[in-house]
Amino acid sequence: MRPQDYFAEHPVFRVEDFQRVHADEGGRSRQTTASLLKQHLAAGNLVRPRRGLYATVPRGVAAADAVVEGFLLATQHAPDAVLAYHAALQFHGRVYTPWSRYHVLSAGRSRPWSWRGVEVVPVLVPTAVRALPGWGGGVEERRYAGGVVRVTTLERALADVLHRPALAGGWEEIWRSLEQVEFFDLDAVVAYALRLGSAVTVARVGFFLEQHRETLMVEERYLAALQAQAPSGPCYLDPGQEQGRWFERWNLVVPERVVTRSWAEVS
Repeated sequence: MRPQDYFAEHPVFRVEDFQRVHADEGGRSRQTTASLLKQHLAAGNLVRPRRGLYATVPRGVAAADAVVEGFLLATQHAPDAVLAYHAALQFHGRVYTPWSRYHVLSAGRSRPWSWRGVEVVPVLVPTAVRALPGWGGGVEERRYAGGVVRVTTLERALADVLHRPALAGGWEEIWRSLEQVEFFDLDAVVAYALRLGSAVTVARVGFFLEQHRETLMVEERYLAALQAQAPSGPCYLDPGQEQGRWFERWNLVVPERVVTRSWAEVS
């Protein structure tokens, strides 16, 4: 494959992926491949957002002015990187407030980084699902803007943002975002929520589904499956232990503003 053809099909790519095609499969040395990338970088055909990562500059655009799609940039953070939490909801078009910060799941530790207004924040895959096939499920590949994005499904995102609400902007952002979703595969939601192994998360998911029972057509069997794994003692919806109303079924103390969705009164 000619380098220009590879660049056209991969708007954002990692060096090792290009080397595998151009050097390993093409019979060239890795030194030759590295030199070629440097030439295209100097010619303004490529930009390098960070070490080991390149993006194609559209024809007719100066390299200094090139805008790289954030979803593509984030999903190439690492070979296993997956858009998750608020970033996953945003990719699926279901957020109240768009961000330029993208959280990505990865099995390896690494530092956040940013480039031209895009901030990529790696998050370790939750311990309970790290060793499971597909990290517990709910990860898919989607074609997007000429490339491929790895992203969690809406079902996994629902449980994930309730598992770690700080990565989704807090309760108002979470509620307003999730309420934009017209349909969830509830079997997938419940199965993944249980795999996370957190009674508090199970209670949060159960409370959300019960609160939206009519709009999401939540059958009792889903709530019963979650209730069976709910906390044995009182716990808080909010990690900061914000006071509120106690819901016996979930042994969950929920802030009054979440119970009443008070933000909707002033929108």
